[in-house]
Amino acid sequence: MSDSIDDTYELFIDGETVEASNNDYLTTEDPATEEPIAEFAAGTAEDVDKAVTAAQDSLEEWQAKKPDERGEIVQRIAHGIREHAETLAEVETLDQGKPLTASRRAVEGAAKCFEYYAGAADKLEGKSIPVGEDTLDFTLREPYGVSAQIIPWNAPLNLSAQGTAPALVAGNAVVIKPAPTTPLSSLHLAEICEEVGVPDGVINVVTGATEPGAALSSHEGVDTISFTGSVPTGQAVMESAAEHITPVTLELGGKNPAIVMPDADIDEAVTAISIGIFSNTGQICAAADRAIVHESIYDEFVEKIVERAEAYTLGAGIENPDMGPLNHAEHYEKVLNYIDIGLEEGATLETGGEALDREGYFVQPTVFSDVRNEMRIAQEEIFGPVLTVIPFSDRKEAVEIANDVELGLTGGIFSYDVKQTLQTARDIEAGTIYVNQWFGGSTATPFGGMKKSGIGREMGLESLDSYLQTKNVCIDLTLDG
Repeated sequence: MSDSIDDTYELFIDGETVEASNNDYLTTEDPATEEPIAEFAAGTAEDVDKAVTAAQDSLEEWQAKKPDERGEIVQRIAHGIREHAETLAEVETLDQGKPLTASRRAVEGAAKCFEYYAGAADKLEGKSIPVGEDTLDFTLREPYGVSAQIIPWNAPLNLSAQGTAPALVAGNAVVIKPAPTTPLSSLHLAEICEEVGVPDGVINVVTGATEPGAALSSHEGVDTISFTGSVPTGQAVMESAAEHITPVTLELGGKNPAIVMPDADIDEAVTAISIGIFSNTGQICAAADRAIVHESIYDEFVEKIVERAEAYTLGAGIENPDMGPLNHAEHYEKVLNYIDIGLEEGATLETGGEALDREGYFVQPTVFSDVRNEMRIAQEEIFGPVLTVIPFSDRKEAVEIANDVELGLTGGIFSYDVKQTLQTARDIEAGTIYVNQWFGGSTATPFGGMKKSGIGREMGLESLDSYLQTKNVCIDLTLDG
C-alpha cells in the first residue's frame, strides 16, 4: 500500500483496482474545511455483480487452506495495518473528521481485531452430542460463503475490521460497501490485504452512493449480510435480504441511558458521560445520549457537565483538537434541527447549541436540562454532541425512563451500591451495560442491541455466529447380525 493519499481511487475487485462500469466518480471532502480530498469510483449494480462473482470464485482456494493458514494470513493483515498506521490514521481523520489521536486509536483497534480473530481461526470447533450408544452425532461449523459488509461513515476503518476479520477466519470471502462520505479507509485496507497475501477475490470493495449498497443487500450470490446504520436503512436491508432468505446481522444505533444514582461519584460520572457523548462529535451508536440523574444531585451534575462541555476545543481533526466536525452537510443540518426541536419542546439549553462561524460542519458541545423523556430529543437518536439530562426520584423510575425508548444498544450505571447496580444492570433493556465508566470492554467483548437496536452480535467469539452455520451429522452405528 502506498503511504500517501491519492487524488483518485478506483474499485477493488478480484485483487485489482478497476474503474467503475460507468466510469463515473464521486468526491469525498474534508468535513473540517469542505474542501475535496479525492475522487472515488461510483460503483454500480454491475460492479457489485463482478465483486460477488470474484468472491464466489475465490471460495474454493480460501476454504481449502487449513484454519491455521488462514489465521496466519489474517495475522499478517494486522502487521500491515501497523506498518501503515500513520497513513491510515491520516486518511480516517481527513475523510471522517475525528481528531488524529482518535484515528490512531482506531487504527490500533483495527489491528487488534485482526489479531484477535487470527488466534481463533483454528479453534472453530463443532461438538459431539450424546444421543445413544448406537449413534454417533456431531456438528460441523461451516462458512456461509460470500459476506456483504455494509459500513457506515462514523467509524469506517474499525467497522470494516470488525466484520472482515471474523468473516475471513471462518472461511468466507467479503464484499465491502463503505459509506459514500468515507470511502477511503476501506480501500486502503483492501490494498493492505492484497499486499500481505490474501488471495485475489477474497476481499473486494465497491464504493459509490446508494446503488451498490442496494444491489449488494439484494444479490442472490450473497450468503450473509452485516449492516451497521440507521433503523430505516436496516429495515430496507432486511426487506432486500428477505427475497433470497439471506441472514442478516444488524446494528442499528441507540438512545442510551446513563443512570447516575445519588451515591455516585459525580466527578467520575461527569468525566465518563462527557467522553460518552462528545467523543467522535457524538457520532457513535453507543454514545451516552441521555443522562438520567437523581434529583438530589441533578443541579450539581448539570453545572459540572456544562463546565466540562465548555472546556472542549474544536477544530480540524488533523490539528488534534478535543472534538472535530460532524461528518457531512446533511447530518450537520439534521443535528442543528434537533437542537431547534429541543428548544421548541421546552427543554433548557444550558450550553452550546450553535454552529461555529467558520468553514466545516462544526457544532458546539450541547447540553439540555429540564428534559422529559417523551420529548423527541430524548427519544430519537441525534447522533451528535447533544446531551439530554433527565431527573428521576427513585430506582424504579430511573429504569422506567431508561427502557422507555424503542432502542436498546447500551446503558450505564454510576453507583457503588453493588446490589442496586447489579439489579439495575439486569433491568435495563440493552445489549451492553457500563458500570462507572463508558465505552468499556474490548475486541473480546460481544456488542449488539436489543429491541430496534439490531440483530446479532459483533466482536467477541459471538461474532463468529454471523459467519458460520452449523451442520449436524448423525451416524447409525448399529451392526447387523
